[in-house]
Amino acid sequence: MEEELSLSYGESGKPVQATLSSLKMLDVGKWPIFSLCSEEELQLIRQACVFGSAGNEVLYTTVNDEIFVLGTNCCGCLGLGDVQSTIEPRRLDALSGKKIACLSYGSGPHIVLATTEGEVFTWGHNAYSQLGNGTTNHGLVPCHISTNLSNKQVTEVACGSYHSLVLTSDGEVFAWGYNNSGQVGSGSTANQPIPRRVTGCLQNKVVVNIACGQMCSMAVVNTGEVYVWGYNGNGQLGLGSSGNQPTPCRIAALQGIRIQRVACGYAHTLVLTDEGQVYAWGANSYGQLGTGNKSNQSYPAPVVVEKDRIVEIAACHSAHTSAAKTQGGHVYMWGQCRGQSVVLPHLTHFSCTDDVFACFATPAVSWRLLSVEPDDHLTVAESLKREFDNPNTADLKFLVDGKYIYAHKVLLKIRCEHFRSSLEDHEDDTVEMSEFSYPVYRAFLEFLYTDRVSLPPEEAVDVGRRGTCAPEPGPWGEEPAARCWGAGSGCLLGSARGSREAPLPLRSAVSWVTWSHSDQSWGPTAGQLVCLSDPPGWSRCKVAVPRVRAA
Repeated sequence: MEEELSLSYGESGKPVQATLSSLKMLDVGKWPIFSLCSEEELQLIRQACVFGSAGNEVLYTTVNDEIFVLGTNCCGCLGLGDVQSTIEPRRLDALSGKKIACLSYGSGPHIVLATTEGEVFTWGHNAYSQLGNGTTNHGLVPCHISTNLSNKQVTEVACGSYHSLVLTSDGEVFAWGYNNSGQVGSGSTANQPIPRRVTGCLQNKVVVNIACGQMCSMAVVNTGEVYVWGYNGNGQLGLGSSGNQPTPCRIAALQGIRIQRVACGYAHTLVLTDEGQVYAWGANSYGQLGTGNKSNQSYPAPVVVEKDRIVEIAACHSAHTSAAKTQGGHVYMWGQCRGQSVVLPHLTHFSCTDDVFACFATPAVSWRLLSVEPDDHLTVAESLKREFDNPNTADLKFLVDGKYIYAHKVLLKIRCEHFRSSLEDHEDDTVEMSEFSYPVYRAFLEFLYTDRVSLPPEEAVDVGRRGTCAPEPGPWGEEPAARCWGAGSGCLLGSARGSREAPLPLRSAVSWVTWSHSDQSWGPTAGQLVCLSDPPGWSRCKVAVPRVRAA
């Protein structure tokens, strides 16, 4: 049961009184700058970011989506329209009514913020055009950046020291700002004053995650590959060399390893695989690679934390500190920790990686936007999404290509007719699967938990038990094609019943939707293949294939 929130404001515009008792508070107690806030103000905070050369700037949002700032206001980084410092929270009226989805900051500092509507706002230091507004004048108030982004929805932002990256909902990366080492990815070293799409090797790739080091940039694509560009003097690009890279280049040393996330420190890089393994490379003068020594590493090296899988990695472009959190909730740190060089992952008593940066990083700044954990208010569907491939709660595991995928029998039986019958008398907790590749079967199981497909079109996809879809060059220009054939007893292939011996050509499109079934003849629209039990009834088993439409 929700409780009503009552707010009253003083003349400065900051909240002075609130009635709120049932909602969860954001724990910011380990960040010294929040000692400037009253207890009443702290109770209202739901998002926060600490930044600046000494952790002396802060931006936070309240339960009613008001944005407040305080600090030294270097280069107008508080967005208040002036450069006056403030020891008391002041409301950022320029963003009134906007909800923050994510933000990042540079060394100047400058701020890049994306709203829940996908809009981008920037302000602060701008000597290198890192605000993307076409000038080099410092921005004293938030400026809406729309050049080349007007029809795009931004879902993620990242800042290096003086350059900026954003990721759009369709998997494109745009960059701007300082480019002395190629960190904008344009192929030159000229500064970029407005957003420019990063192309080259990323032209036809779907990017799912971005990160920035001091003067380098990283992107993870939906196939699990990592592309890097920019400064490489410490080997932070992981290419086995120390030469700068002005355009995106794939890290060949990670071939065959599916990367989910990337995080960048000042001059080092961490990545997290789909199996919960961490790799690191780059500068290592403080032990920030966690390899047990202080030698720089130009190739990805495994970081041994513990047997429990890692679910989160953390680093920040302004620090030489690394952190990770395991599936079991343990938090580790290594690198520069309050003046000490910790060369191996050290188990802490913290419950989140944010606390590592509050207490041990230099400077003490946020590595991400702090947010209230929404666990207490998750829906059933949201809770189930979090449990996919969780060995701590699973009662079944699939062994595919030598790798385990963890699942829950009851959910699989509810969601898929095939599992309902095949798992009925299955007592073993392990199922060996040789008919499908690991990426394909993992994508299929993940879909049953999330209703979201995470599988690149170039992967061959086995459909049903014998029906198959595979990509091939087609007569449709540069678009890849897919052909489906095989038995249709379990899945709709050429008709509602029967099978096709000859491959049926299907034209590839750009995304994923669901095939519909209007009659007993072949006539699907675009999307995933939906399995049938016995027509005319549909089962709830949906198998991922590239979004296609009848040729």
